[in-house]
Amino acid sequence: MHSQTDEPEAPRDEAIAAPVIAARAAESKKALDVRVFDLRSVSSFTDFFVICSGSNTRQIQAIADEIALQLKHAGEMPIGIEGYHTAEWVLADYGDFIVHIFSEKARAFYDLERLWRQAKEVKLPESVSRQ
Repeated sequence: MHSQTDEPEAPRDEAIAAPVIAARAAESKKALDVRVFDLRSVSSFTDFFVICSGSNTRQIQAIADEIALQLKHAGEMPIGIEGYHTAEWVLADYGDFIVHIFSEKARAFYDLERLWRQAKEVKLPESVSRQ
């Protein structure tokens, strides 16, 4: 079982490549608290969650647009996207991974990190923009 104090797990395989692209795209639009979780040992419907927050409707939509653009360049197309127009919780289903972009209020309310606490957090490689 994964606890909050455990170090996030470093990526080991190619399955994480697209979720990392999504996380980096979210970071490029100043998404808040970008996290990736490996659900392979606790879920059968998807392998990874990418979770982040935005401060307002425009930012949440900009994050969603950038993630979609970067993943399209990588050859990944969503199966479906929900919540884009209201932008409280945008969910983009890519099959092997799901991207969740929340308003800060919705993220606190739904608390996916708590609901999926048995999943391992993936340690993202340091981005070029981080110092």
